[in-house]
Amino acid sequence: MSMARTRLLIVPLLIAAPFLFGGQVFAQGAPLAPGNFNGQLGPLALILHLTRSADGTLAGTLDSPNQGANGIPCADFHLDGSAFSFKVPAVNGTWTGTVSADGATLTGTWSQGSPLPLVFARDTFVPAEKPSAVDGIWLGRLGVPRALRIQVVVRSGNKGELVCSFDSVDQNAFGQTCTEAKFDDPELSFLIPTVMGRWHGRLSQDGKTLTGIWTQMLGATGKPSPEIELNLVRQQQRIAPTPPAAATFDPAIPPVEAAQLQAVLRQDLKQTLAAGVLAPGKGIGVAVGVVTRSGHQVFALGAAQPDQLFEIGSITKTFTGLTLAQLIEQGKVTPATPVRELLPPGVVAKPEGREITLLDLVTQHSGLPRMPDNFAPADPANPYADYDGARLEAFIAKHGVARPADAPFLYSNLGFGLLGYALGRAAGETYPQLLAKQVLQPLHLTDTVVKLTPAQQARFIPGHADNLTPVHAWDLDALAGAGAVRSTAADMLRYLQAQLDPAQVAAGGTPGRTLAAALKRSHDLQADVPPTMRIAYAWLHETASGTYWHNGGTGGYTAYAFFNPDQGFAGVVLVNMAGGARGSFADILGQHIIQRLTGKPAIALAQW
Repeated sequence: MSMARTRLLIVPLLIAAPFLFGGQVFAQGAPLAPGNFNGQLGPLALILHLTRSADGTLAGTLDSPNQGANGIPCADFHLDGSAFSFKVPAVNGTWTGTVSADGATLTGTWSQGSPLPLVFARDTFVPAEKPSAVDGIWLGRLGVPRALRIQVVVRSGNKGELVCSFDSVDQNAFGQTCTEAKFDDPELSFLIPTVMGRWHGRLSQDGKTLTGIWTQMLGATGKPSPEIELNLVRQQQRIAPTPPAAATFDPAIPPVEAAQLQAVLRQDLKQTLAAGVLAPGKGIGVAVGVVTRSGHQVFALGAAQPDQLFEIGSITKTFTGLTLAQLIEQGKVTPATPVRELLPPGVVAKPEGREITLLDLVTQHSGLPRMPDNFAPADPANPYADYDGARLEAFIAKHGVARPADAPFLYSNLGFGLLGYALGRAAGETYPQLLAKQVLQPLHLTDTVVKLTPAQQARFIPGHADNLTPVHAWDLDALAGAGAVRSTAADMLRYLQAQLDPAQVAAGGTPGRTLAAALKRSHDLQADVPPTMRIAYAWLHETASGTYWHNGGTGGYTAYAFFNPDQGFAGVVLVNMAGGARGSFADILGQHIIQRLTGKPAIALAQW
């Protein structure tokens, strides 16, 4: 990455999603006192302000500084034991989770169409009576000639701690938390974990300038960037975020059939294809597969070709769910089988009380965190590659497999990685081998793989960060069941057609004979995903529309898949670009396609 292309990198997750987003009397239970709680949703900082009225009811507001939105009213607060939830009606969002025993941490999931983990931590900061020499607002420029404005806010606490926040003003990424902030007059240093960056420098004698150096791990190489000069000047006023543009919609047209969709999208994406992310020379492309009752179509736009392979990220979880359904139908496991029983003997002790089952894992109700705490990639550009079975088993041995009472929906890459790993170990195979035998071969998905052949490698479209810079592909080891699959639009459409009509799946061999029943089982709704969805075997289900869907995102790709058995349509969108502060292009385009298929106003694509 040259200095002219310098950009802060947001480490992507395996699931990508758009980042947009009077109380009830609370019951006795976890101590949840009023106060401010800080959270981070992807690149967005959030602040939850909790208050309590004289009659004992909870109330509150939510700030989204990155979006210039403060004081968003919250409603419907419920606290029952440790279970806690609230709604944000203005953006049709719901947070559901649990309160820690000390009331300091709120662990849960934000749902606004796409569920994402969101943890709030109580803000216990008390300003020091005497500020340090570096307390205040600082502004500088990073990189030339297209320099990014960088804003840093430093505060000293009454316990001697130094805290700071980091804003990339021109990327509208505000409120990123600094760690390891240290001031040893005149030396100051801090880390920014979300972008894998470090700043260190020196305060001038007059206290008005911080002269320093910025380094950052580069997504394409996994190596530190060259040192970049980043000098900061004291400011009197903080720059505020730019509010996002209001969503706009293209007018509704009559429901589109599969054969018409490519022409319709070319018109809807006219600006994007000419000057947006799909414009010539930018390297970004999209492959689309769609089926309606009248037929099907596979096509590509931008830099993609219809037969190219993409990483599908967390859509892999639906393949893992179908693999589990296959093994259940074959009598090898049951939904109630404890995952502990599929791991090597002695890995983890049997807990007292209820333990995590395979059904808990496949429905995201295991209580496991999103990621293990021993996840420390040697190469941030390929972060999952060295997380092997030994590390996974070590984490499970330490964490245990006890299931919390009334565990809420909590999206967990760890949980699905564990599910795929355990199923493979029990079968005496690796996860890719088991997946191929149980799902890929019976469905004749010859271009859906974990490891590419040389011929497939030649058709594997290069991935890009959201700033259009090339990035390394992701390889997953022990957590493969959470997001390791690569596929084409044609193969994914064949997979979705099987979801639409399981009865038409041809039987052949033992896996084939159980596949139709396994597909049906994998659609059975098992648990709620507040406020308006339920979950089957990984597939999320929108109650109002009857559409099943899942999305995915890796370091250089996003994907969105959906099917609606009642209305007889299905589709997939594959993009070789990661999600960013605007969300996921694959998600937005996937929702646009559904709206075109159903004759509704379609979310405008001009911003891309």
